[in-house]
Amino acid sequence: MQFVDEATIHVLAGRGGNGVASFRREKYIPFGGPNGGDGGDGGSVYLKADRNLNTLVDFRFTRDYKAQNGQAGMGQQKTGRAGEDLYIQVPVGTIVRDVDTEETIGDLVEHDQVLLVAEGGRHGIGNVHFKSSTNRTPRQFTPGEPGEERNLLLELAVLADVGLLGMPNAGKSSLITAVSAARPKVANYPFTTLYPNLGVVRVSQESSFVIADIPGLIEGASEGAGLGIQFLKHLSRTGLLLHVVDIAPMDDLSPVEAIRVIEAELEKYSDQLASKDRWLVLNKTDLLPPDDAQTLCDEIVQQLDWQGPVYRISAANREGTETLVKEVAYALHQNRQDARNESAESSESDILD
Repeated sequence: MQFVDEATIHVLAGRGGNGVASFRREKYIPFGGPNGGDGGDGGSVYLKADRNLNTLVDFRFTRDYKAQNGQAGMGQQKTGRAGEDLYIQVPVGTIVRDVDTEETIGDLVEHDQVLLVAEGGRHGIGNVHFKSSTNRTPRQFTPGEPGEERNLLLELAVLADVGLLGMPNAGKSSLITAVSAARPKVANYPFTTLYPNLGVVRVSQESSFVIADIPGLIEGASEGAGLGIQFLKHLSRTGLLLHVVDIAPMDDLSPVEAIRVIEAELEKYSDQLASKDRWLVLNKTDLLPPDDAQTLCDEIVQQLDWQGPVYRISAANREGTETLVKEVAYALHQNRQDARNESAESSESDILD
C-alpha cells in the first residue's frame, strides 16, 4: 500500500436542536401553561488512534466529515435526542493541526487515544424556561447553536525507537532486512526508498525494539529537495539515530562528504533533531579487502573527529549486525530506565514541595 503521511480534511460538528414553544392542550384545561422542551446537543467529532492503520491514504478520497445534528425539542417538555458523536479512525502517530490558525490541536501517540477536534453545538431551550409570574404564556425559545467547523491537517510521523539515517543507496533497506522481518525493496543499483518501512527487531524473548528505514536524504532536503522535509520529521520521534554510510559509494561523493551533507541538513531542519544520539554505521565493508576496509573506516572516523559509537558492518552478509542490534537494545533499555528514574524523582520532588 502506498504510504501517505499527510492529508487535509474538513470536519463539521452537529448543530444543536432548537427549543420549541408549546402549550398544554388538555381536556378541561383550556389555558394550559408552556411545556416546550429543549433541543438535543449536536454530535461532536473525535479522532481516535488505531494501531492497525499505518497510512492516511483513505483521507485522500474522503475529506468531509459531519457529525449528526441534535433533534428539536417537543411539547410536553420532551427533550430532543442528542446527535451521535462521530469517531474518525487515524493511525497511531498522527499529529493534528488547524489549517486556518496553524495551531497544533493534539498528537495521537497511543492506541485508542481520543482527541476532540470539533465540538457539537449547544441545544436551544424551550419556552417552559421563560415562564414567570409576569409572563404566563411565554412564546420565547432559543435556536440551537451551530457546531464547530474546522479544516484539519493530519500529519503521520513514524513511531519507532531507532531511525536509519543516510544518503540514498547507503544500505539502510539492507540493514532493516538483515535485522528484522521487514522486507523493503533492495537492489544493486542506486535508488531510494519512497516511504518509511518499519521493522520489529527481536533481541530476545523479553527484549525488542522498532526500527524505521527512512527514505534517503540529499543536499537541500531541509528545504524540500528530493523527498525532503516530509520525511525528516519522521526522525524527530525516534530515540536513537543510526547514520548508515556506504564506505564504497558508486558516485563521486566520498563517505565523509556524505556524512557532512546529512549533518548539515539535520542542523538546518531542527536543532533538537541534530542533537539526538547518533551512531555511525559504516556499511558495505564486504566490498573491500579486510585490511583496506579497516584502513578506510579508520580514516573516515579520523577525518570526522567522530566522538560517538562507531560500527563496521556488512548488511548484505549480516556481518557485525548482531553486535549492533544488541548494543542498540542495551542503550534503549538504559534510556528508558533513566527516563523512569527522572520521572520518579520529579514526582517525589512535587510531593515534597
